[in-house]
Amino acid sequence: MHLKGENVSFGYKRNNLILKDVNISLGSGEVLGLIGDSGSGKSTLCKILAGYENKYQGKVTLDEKEIPPKGYNPVQLVFQHPEKAVNPKWRMNDILNEGHFVSQDILEAFGIKNNWLNRWPNELSGGELQRFALARALSPKTRFLIADEITTMVDSITQAQIWNIVLDIVEELNIGVLVVSHDRNLINRLCNDTVYLKDINNT
Repeated sequence: MHLKGENVSFGYKRNNLILKDVNISLGSGEVLGLIGDSGSGKSTLCKILAGYENKYQGKVTLDEKEIPPKGYNPVQLVFQHPEKAVNPKWRMNDILNEGHFVSQDILEAFGIKNNWLNRWPNELSGGELQRFALARALSPKTRFLIADEITTMVDSITQAQIWNIVLDIVEELNIGVLVVSHDRNLINRLCNDTVYLKDINNT
């Protein structure tokens, strides 16, 4: 299975494109790094690939077919700031199981404690919230994970712990992963191959 973005262009103004004719492909089980400077359009490309942004030119396909707009999205995006991706009026158990039931194995793998499940999002740290975001994203129906600077806000030990868990799960489920970062050392440690946004963006 392949996730492809073909000739993707996007801009807030017609004559000021952030992305122009970008082509990117990610296969099942592949861990691909995407490196770009701040403000270069990395997060915008992530949103387009995951269906969060649809006002773009070009096309995004999953095995040459458009991703259905309804139902569970097999392309899951996890953001740098998990607090912006949760409903502050929901307890963590409701947030966690909104799209599907998350197994106890996944919870234990990410070190999610049972007493966290009844807490509100503002009662958890950023690192704890990110564990929930990843556990929620790694459904058996997920085919691709787009990780947009997901460990930037945590310390190096927590960063290593989170990525070790993610890589074990995606290998088991044969999920393709796009690791988005400006940290070249992290990309080199995690990824099979690397793409530089400046090399595929024709702006």
